[in-house]
Amino acid sequence: MAERIASDVFVECLEAEGVEYVFGIPGEETLDLSRSLADSSIRFIPVRHEQGGAYMADAYGRLTGRAGVCLGTLGPGATNLVTAVADAFLDRAPLVALTGQSDLERMHKESHQYIDLIGILRPVVKWNARVSSPEIVPEVVRKAFKVAESEKPGATHLELPEDVMARPLDASPLPRRAPVQPEPGMRELQRAAEIIDAAENPIALAGNGAIRAHAGRALRAFAQSTGVPVAETFMAKGLLDYQDPHALGTVGLQARDYSMAGFDDADVVIAIGYDLVEHAPEHWNPRGDKQIVVIDSVAAEIDEFFVPEVELVGDIAHVLARLAAGCKRPPSTVSVPAGLRDVTLGALSEAREDDHFPMRPPRVLWDIRSALGPADILVSDVGLHKLWIGRMFPAHEPGTVLIANGLAGMGFALPTAIAAKLVHPDRHVVTVNGDAGFLMNFQELETATRLRTPVVNIVWENGEFGSIAWKQDKKFGRHFDVGFGNPDFVRLAEAFGMPAWRCGSAGEFAGHLERALALELPSLIVVPIDYSVDVARGVIGLGAETVAT
Repeated sequence: MAERIASDVFVECLEAEGVEYVFGIPGEETLDLSRSLADSSIRFIPVRHEQGGAYMADAYGRLTGRAGVCLGTLGPGATNLVTAVADAFLDRAPLVALTGQSDLERMHKESHQYIDLIGILRPVVKWNARVSSPEIVPEVVRKAFKVAESEKPGATHLELPEDVMARPLDASPLPRRAPVQPEPGMRELQRAAEIIDAAENPIALAGNGAIRAHAGRALRAFAQSTGVPVAETFMAKGLLDYQDPHALGTVGLQARDYSMAGFDDADVVIAIGYDLVEHAPEHWNPRGDKQIVVIDSVAAEIDEFFVPEVELVGDIAHVLARLAAGCKRPPSTVSVPAGLRDVTLGALSEAREDDHFPMRPPRVLWDIRSALGPADILVSDVGLHKLWIGRMFPAHEPGTVLIANGLAGMGFALPTAIAAKLVHPDRHVVTVNGDAGFLMNFQELETATRLRTPVVNIVWENGEFGSIAWKQDKKFGRHFDVGFGNPDFVRLAEAFGMPAWRCGSAGEFAGHLERALALELPSLIVVPIDYSVDVARGVIGLGAETVAT
């Protein structure tokens, strides 16, 4: 039997953590790790850019709650990971990034491709470490996963020096243990119930944390038993079915969102898994006069507009169930402001007859919603289209509209869709991309084709950085330096071996989408888009926007 080395034990530790995939690009300094992975139960998925691999790991963690794993070699391979690792950090997705590194004996001097990766990644991870000796492998792997998956989850990083990973090691993985969560005391629960029962106009604001906690069912039961209406952030879409009578819609795009959703009249706001990284509380509590009940997995962040009266820290779904049992107010005593939801859904419904071409965003979203089932997944890239999706696209179930709204980096959608299809092979997965963001990671079309992951990529084409043009127009009355040329996206997709179509009229899109969804391989649809209808004013008229794209 061949002598076991540190890379073998390292991979055994990954197996003990339940790792299914490692997404990345192999390198010279990770040769031993690559061989160990090849001989394991873990599937290594080569990608075409490290950022794409890290986004896939990010999405895997986001959808499963278990840390996704990505790999880059030293130097440029590692630095290419940074943007997507930062996305996982701010969007609270568990991820473990692995990077190769030069031998320990080269680190004290100038050396080819050696840079301080620990220092570079420190600001965008919860914890990172160099595997400085073989003996610490079981400990550092267990800690990397425990920290990544503990609330609030995020990214961790392990640096793997080449010489350390090649040394002999006979060790075993440490046992995996689920992260420990606290439980609120009865006094805090009683106080929260008293505040809610005494409120004249309570309202709930649900965020990304409730999605992570799989708290949709508990939140729906809480709304049903208490009558408290629920607004959702971009990343929390679907916690309540948009047809639920307690659903207020998605808030956060514009100044009057919160007013139309009833926040101006609310005396109590129940913040459920609400994360300040998505949208500042100043927008819904500008006077700092609302009583706030926090239900979250960790203690609340400090903000002058977010001073909780009581904090219920623990498993969000369990806390909601206990709180619902403690509240005594009849649900019929709470009014549900329907203004925001009715206006946005009304605009979407009206768009189904819009034959304007190039197509306007609401018509495209109407056709997508009509084609997808309740559990199918829509992934939004970052750009002006993200605002339309966040504003208008209705969701039936949690985790079915994936939006990056913490770091909000372009190029997110295609790699995320590939991972989503690996996690949920029985669901349709569709992306919406701008023509700018799509080209930032379009190389992963080859990965999708190779894996035969049948994701449908919809590219909204307008030949400019649309969100910046929109903001320049509003600030300066004109836009400048935002235009660019595009390749023929249909021929580009065909060069990767996938079918593709370009819409020549508004009526063609639904047919192309139906054909694409029936395929067992990836595909692409180009939609010439008309952004002249203003997402902030032209259709809905809700005031100035308050979030970045």
